[in-house]
Amino acid sequence: MKKNNILLKTLLMSTSSFNIFRYTTDKKKKGKIVGAFFGLLILYAMLMFYFIAACVGYGKIGLIDSAPVLCALSISAMAFIFTFFKTNGYLFNFKEYDMLMALPFEAKTVASCKFLYMYIKSLGWYMSISLSMMIGYGIYAKPGIITYILWIVLSLFLPIIPMLAASFLGFIIARISAGFRRTNIVQTILSVALVLFAFSIRFIMEDLFRNNKVEEVLTDMSGVTDNMAGYYLPAKWFANAITGSGISDALLLVGSSVILFTVVFMIVGRSYRNINSSLKNHAASKNYSMTAQKTKSVLNSIAFKELKRMTGSTAYMVNGGMGQILCTIAGILVLIVGFDNAVTMITQNAPFDHAIIRPAIPFIIYFFIGMVATTACSPSLEGKNYWIVKSLPISTETLYKGKMLFNMYITVPFMTFGILCLCISARVPVLETILYIILGFALCAFSTAWGCVCGVKHLKLDWENEIEVIKQSAAVAIYMFPNMIVTMGLIVLVVVLGMHMSHNLIAVILIAIASALAALSYLRVMALAKKNK
Repeated sequence: MKKNNILLKTLLMSTSSFNIFRYTTDKKKKGKIVGAFFGLLILYAMLMFYFIAACVGYGKIGLIDSAPVLCALSISAMAFIFTFFKTNGYLFNFKEYDMLMALPFEAKTVASCKFLYMYIKSLGWYMSISLSMMIGYGIYAKPGIITYILWIVLSLFLPIIPMLAASFLGFIIARISAGFRRTNIVQTILSVALVLFAFSIRFIMEDLFRNNKVEEVLTDMSGVTDNMAGYYLPAKWFANAITGSGISDALLLVGSSVILFTVVFMIVGRSYRNINSSLKNHAASKNYSMTAQKTKSVLNSIAFKELKRMTGSTAYMVNGGMGQILCTIAGILVLIVGFDNAVTMITQNAPFDHAIIRPAIPFIIYFFIGMVATTACSPSLEGKNYWIVKSLPISTETLYKGKMLFNMYITVPFMTFGILCLCISARVPVLETILYIILGFALCAFSTAWGCVCGVKHLKLDWENEIEVIKQSAAVAIYMFPNMIVTMGLIVLVVVLGMHMSHNLIAVILIAIASALAALSYLRVMALAKKNK
């Protein structure tokens, strides 16, 4: 236990923003840390507001006793998703593996400490949900002081079981993929398959609820939540401990978490060295063969280097390519079921002319494609190699141009395919289809350039794990949240405008706006590149 504490403390201190803020003399770095802190507080506040509102809704209709189950299920779902996408990069195939394994620690100690590191790093999100729902529950249920104590203590244990499940699933994926030469590709395929399965479960559940009457679901909400908790026992234990002050249920939740933690890392520890060694050996043992040398332009060489970087990282491939995969699947599905049928299913048979949706086609596809631009994280992914790149006989402007070219290479073809599928299914005229494709190209250019602005402006080179850059960086958050919110707003706006204006005219106006924004973002990237010389 003492070794666990020493290793965990070292891991936390080496990546602590507070520690950096305390000892650094760089005012710019301090300013970024303060800005990131306040940005995180805003996100926590938004999450808390949402769940307090949910509790108020439950309280208004007299179903406040269902709030603990909702709290447990929400935290568990978030913990599972967060952990699953972080497992590769935190538990397996992480950068500091050789250094940690050279220390006098057992493999299971290293693995369990990396797990606890993930847990502590994500605890703020889980507690934001828990405390907000506790406040809402307290307003309507007015429980005793012991309930609040139980709620806070048990909330600390709620994420552990789903995190262990996600980690063990990641362990199985890593174990399977370790036997293949292209380990990252195999891991990516398995990860994407799980995400698509999760999406399908969501639509299955939605269909089940849609076939029932809303009134029946509301009046029998306690029964519904009890059934959900019946499938997931930790949620039932948490709810029983809160609503009935069941000490036995509280002990079951705590005891199960501790026992499962011990068992999982006993199993993982046995294969931990072999899996990590296999993953690293496959990456290093490339058979070299003499082939004809091909001449590439500098920009294409940088784009090709970025492609190799992406295919060498499961997290990068999943994060940077999921939108393209979803776009392709959506396009094929719409071709199969028909545009009108797809709109009918989404709008639940709302009576309106489906032709008014047509101006939104480029933005519907962009919602997938523009999820995350590779340019938002690729500048920071250079990490400690950034100074090697800077020493090459290429300018910083050229480096960023190459990274932007790579993002265009992987977004424009999928954008075009998605728009063509929807336009063919919706029987959009040829001229209008061409305008939508041009608009899609302009949106890809904007996404690429704006992502690069975020990536360069919030450059983070001193990361310990690539997940910190790919999923948790300020650059990705600043790119993603405003971009997605604006895109959803534009979908509504163009539908409204389409009822009063020519669709071709709307497309031309939007092409001009998107092109202007892309050009401004590009010029901003070039200006930032000059500052970083």
